[in-house]
Amino acid sequence: MNIPFTPAVYEHAARFVGRTPSEVSRDAEFLFQAHRGAYLEYRHQPIAVGIDIYNLEAEAYGAKVEQMEGDAIPAIYQPLLKSLEEGMALQPFHPERDGRIAMVLGVGQRLKREFPEADVRIPVAGPFSVAFNLRGINPLCEDVADRPEAIAQFLWHLAENQAVLCRAVAAAGLDVAFFESAAAPPMLSPRQFRGVELPALRHILKLAAASVGHPVPCIMGGNTYPILDDLLSTGTSYLVCNVETNQPGFVESVGRTHPHVRVRVNMNPGIVACNDPERIYREVDRVLAFAGGRPNCLLGTGALPLETPFENIRLIKRYLASDN
Repeated sequence: MNIPFTPAVYEHAARFVGRTPSEVSRDAEFLFQAHRGAYLEYRHQPIAVGIDIYNLEAEAYGAKVEQMEGDAIPAIYQPLLKSLEEGMALQPFHPERDGRIAMVLGVGQRLKREFPEADVRIPVAGPFSVAFNLRGINPLCEDVADRPEAIAQFLWHLAENQAVLCRAVAAAGLDVAFFESAAAPPMLSPRQFRGVELPALRHILKLAAASVGHPVPCIMGGNTYPILDDLLSTGTSYLVCNVETNQPGFVESVGRTHPHVRVRVNMNPGIVACNDPERIYREVDRVLAFAGGRPNCLLGTGALPLETPFENIRLIKRYLASDN
């Protein structure tokens, strides 16, 4: 079946250097060699340069990223902000000096020099995902319920600040990989999404598009079918259709109303990582049944689990090439 296949490689890249995700996330050479090795093996597009992709901005603002043992991904446990008022006072960070952003940009440039044909992108988080790390999940959800207008203003403020990062990515000769999974239902209801998140989301996507000269993908995990029309209204050129949502309905709707928008249909990442080839084949067939042969559809994996055997991706590629 002629459908492009691209795994999503973030923390999984650490396997290519035999280091933990925490070690790779903070060392420029490990990060470069990890994503270099993954690209040589998978030739996936794009290369999203990072491991803990949602932590960069919060760390640049001053939040502490806790390093983890073993396979766990670095995380922020202690919120930086005690109130929304503190959040509204946040000044834009400086990509060249705050946190790891300069390191990630440098690694991206090295990868682009070595692989000029590759689509190398720097992760940029959406406003709600940044707020999630800065404020903490419980306080943020309480703010959404109790102070929706204030939250909407805070998210707009964070979106404005992200323009600094988008311009730094463009100045480095790279592109933007935009992620906003924290805002997806059920974290926000569709009504809350439209009321507090959508204006800021549209704003940052326009700022990002202006920085790099074209619309950017809007990568959002979770059950996004109930907010599909809202996502399409942002002007994005690329969406992800996750295993948690109504995938056949999602693909049909985008193809009918926005046929120019590319849709990456994700397989179940747990199945992609399993040791049962027949189960993997059945998962591929499940997606091909409604997405195979449709224009602008791609087959994806979701965030590829660290433990995924390299052979599983080779197996999927061979299966697709065999016309089943």
